[in-house]
Amino acid sequence: MVSFDAEPSTYRHWQLDVDGELAYLRLDVAEDGGIVPGYELKMNSYDLGVDIELYDITQRLRFEHPGVRTVVLTSAKDRNFCAGANIRMLAQSSHPWKVNFCKFTNETRNGIEDATAHSGQTWIAAVNGTAAGGGYELALACDQILLVDDNSSAVSLPEVPLLGVLPGTGGLTRVIDKRRVRKDRADVFATRAEGVRGRQAVEWRLVDEVIPKRQWDEKVRERATAAAARSRRPTDAEGISLPPLQREETEDGIKYRHVEATFDRAEGLVNLTVYGPEGDVPDTVERVHELGADFWPLAMTRELDDLILRLRANELELGTWVVRTRGAIEDALAFERVIAEHSGSDWLVNEIRHYFKRTLKRLDVTSRSLVALIEPRSCFAGALLELALACDRQYMLDGFMEDHDEEGEPAQIVLSASNFGTFPMGNGISRLASRFWGDDDVLAKLRQETDRRIDAVEALELGLVTDAPDDIDWEDEVRIMLEERASLSPDALTGMEANHRFVGPETMETRIFGRLTAWQNWIFVRPNASGDDGALRRYGTGRKADFDRKRV
Repeated sequence: MVSFDAEPSTYRHWQLDVDGELAYLRLDVAEDGGIVPGYELKMNSYDLGVDIELYDITQRLRFEHPGVRTVVLTSAKDRNFCAGANIRMLAQSSHPWKVNFCKFTNETRNGIEDATAHSGQTWIAAVNGTAAGGGYELALACDQILLVDDNSSAVSLPEVPLLGVLPGTGGLTRVIDKRRVRKDRADVFATRAEGVRGRQAVEWRLVDEVIPKRQWDEKVRERATAAAARSRRPTDAEGISLPPLQREETEDGIKYRHVEATFDRAEGLVNLTVYGPEGDVPDTVERVHELGADFWPLAMTRELDDLILRLRANELELGTWVVRTRGAIEDALAFERVIAEHSGSDWLVNEIRHYFKRTLKRLDVTSRSLVALIEPRSCFAGALLELALACDRQYMLDGFMEDHDEEGEPAQIVLSASNFGTFPMGNGISRLASRFWGDDDVLAKLRQETDRRIDAVEALELGLVTDAPDDIDWEDEVRIMLEERASLSPDALTGMEANHRFVGPETMETRIFGRLTAWQNWIFVRPNASGDDGALRRYGTGRKADFDRKRV
């Protein structure tokens, strides 16, 4: 079982030093610290365990260290920045492990870019040695790349010439989309195993600056300080603590305080429930800070994030997630109003908003069928409605079940301003805009329907749900739909869902998760890469790969 728990006292691979407005993050991988046995993490190469720590660090920098304005990402090993993903690990891993590994590393690097863009924490890569493959991709996630000029350190993406695969963490895309490297030079770069160094790396835009070794520490600090001066990050704020998550795990599910998942292994289902807030709504932003990690939107998001990761890594055969909410609509909207009111002025509230956005994005790229069931006592309203909109289908009960005591209200949903762009998808637009792509009139009409309760029949008329069966048909309709889903090819479903979820604009993020990842997944199962005579298997043996020369 893979655990995504990490905290500073358990780090084996990273050193974090906070110096006022600057933080120095040094990669120092323990060779014997692989998350599973069978390989050594030599040359600052990494595996999933290294990245789990990195993800935890990115979160703590944003929530626990609000005074940090610049993060300098470098290596604790002389002349070796990072050799990228460990080749032995990739060669021995199952296909699902490789795919989940690449997906998580992509999400973590996207989070680094998100911190620079939305948190005022600019990341600078101080490449003090050779950066190969995933090591260079790690640097690419940063806002600036500084390379030491020592006549040997280079940046490279050697996956194509050496391993017969693609750079797995967005390297090809970021080189041309983000760094704006000319495509012919990008072609040369991605097929030149030894990489590029010095002034040519600057000329080709692969790095921003080369710095002589004798001036290295001084110049890196200068660049970091200059970036910090441009930040809007507060200078006198106190961070909040992110304590370990509390959960109960059994063979049949995982339960947190605000999120719960129960497993139906016979049917291949996860019943995932998010519980809305209870208790008083904080009436001041100071009270939000006092609550810290117990503030419901943050507590719920941390639990949901952790659950998604655990299910993706450990429950591969539970292919359909049935998503429900439970709670009072007004309570959910009251907490949302606190976020909306203060996210533009308070650093912590802003961080919570963007964290929920990133967690929804993690759901968007999860290769599981997602179905929302909207029933009485659901609280799919505003931000929580995004959970339903992220699903592939939405079913809403019209009325009450026959055995219901008819107290309370039937299933209802509420649109709020947050559904129109506060939590954009990877394609840069809202889930509503993706749902009604190209139909601006519908979106304009929906904007007029905000802040009021919408019942099942009207939700169906507005196109906000897939179907709205009554109590007579509800159980049979849902059961048949889930049984049909379970009978289909998981591979075909994964491809279909990923295609349908992302419409409209293609962004660097959708290119990384869609086009690049799709080809990488295909290449991973081809004999030229993963076969007994493939490049991944033969790397380091002294024998060349035996390629099937047919182009497919």
